[in-house]
Amino acid sequence: MVDARCLDCFAGSGALGLEALSRYAASATLLEMDRSVSQQLQQNLASLKATNAKVVNTNALAFLAQAGTPHDVVFVDPPFRKGLLEETLTLLENNGWLAEDALIYVESEVENGLPPVPAHWDLHREKVAGQVAYRLYHRQSQGETDAGTD
Repeated sequence: MVDARCLDCFAGSGALGLEALSRYAASATLLEMDRSVSQQLQQNLASLKATNAKVVNTNALAFLAQAGTPHDVVFVDPPFRKGLLEETLTLLENNGWLAEDALIYVESEVENGLPPVPAHWDLHREKVAGQVAYRLYHRQSQGETDAGTD
């Protein structure tokens, strides 16, 4: 996590982004749609003097639809049963939000199985607890993936 640029797509309590900062991430951007939750996150960051973090009060999908800057670690924990996961992962991959060797942490409903991801995302780790699946993907450069198939 040291010196990583982190993006928390559905921040909620901010726990994932704040944990990254506590592990010496260079920066964290927390996306949160609910205005009151965003304000609380801002207050929490201010009380922690976390000047390397920012909260963006926005719809995550609309934000990710824009051209992005690469992030090293991305957290994707969308509200369950809203159908947001697949589009979020597509936007991250297609709009420049992921560094070449990014780590993408995904939480989803067990019943939905593995989300469709690009071929150059390797499933690094997977765990299930109750109805929640936790998956960590490592994005390989497409050159590495292509080299492995020759």
